[in-house]
Amino acid sequence: MQVHFHKYQGTGNDFVIIDNRNNAYDNLSQPTVAHLCDRRFGIGGDGLMLLNTSKDPQYDFEMVYYNADGNPGSMCGNGGRCLSAFAKKVGIKNDQATFIASDGPHEVVYADNGWVYLKMKDVDWVENGPGYFFLDTGSPHFVRYVTGIEEMDVFNEGRAIRYNERFAEVGTNVNFVQETENGIFVRTYERGVEDETYSCGTGVTAAAITTANGENGDYAVPVQTLGGPLEVRFKKTGERSYTDIWLCGPATWVFEGDIKI
Repeated sequence: MQVHFHKYQGTGNDFVIIDNRNNAYDNLSQPTVAHLCDRRFGIGGDGLMLLNTSKDPQYDFEMVYYNADGNPGSMCGNGGRCLSAFAKKVGIKNDQATFIASDGPHEVVYADNGWVYLKMKDVDWVENGPGYFFLDTGSPHFVRYVTGIEEMDVFNEGRAIRYNERFAEVGTNVNFVQETENGIFVRTYERGVEDETYSCGTGVTAAAITTANGENGDYAVPVQTLGGPLEVRFKKTGERSYTDIWLCGPATWVFEGDIKI
């Protein structure tokens, strides 16, 4: 089978994207997806996405996401922004769009500076434990504040948490966060990739939400990742309730090609 693909990245979080609006790739197997995401024997990526026609006409498209290991994944924030940029490239005419993903509907705004703003699901529960936060922003995230983040062994420390007694069966993403002069620096170990990635959209969203320990109101949190800058905007509406959450940042086409599988 010959597959035409596009490669996109959002702050270094990179993805294989396939236009599946004709349903030609509905039955991609786990080994096939894993092969396409392999950085030595395939195209290489932190995940793979299909651009599908939505079965519900109120949405412009449907997002189907696979982790790099080939298994179906939960919501991916940077992936959603990259797929939205691709949808714009192949046909979205307006400066706004809507799509449906595994965690529900999302809104998109295409900014003049090339950034893509993605509205995330509301968060109405945050577990605040001793030295950590745990919350779901479309995917589950464990958040821990640290110092010396640039020297951390994120792979081993993140893997130890992802596979501990609590999380081993289902898994969690693990985010290490350090406060900066005007925001936060975030590094993430991602389940499904089973390694550190340059950036994680749902992860920086989770980390940004945990900074809002003060009064209710509007927040805009600059976030630095290994792959570049993002911004998370949201409203705090209760002690552990957050709405109108937007993940904002670049989503860039890298290359396209054909691969025989």
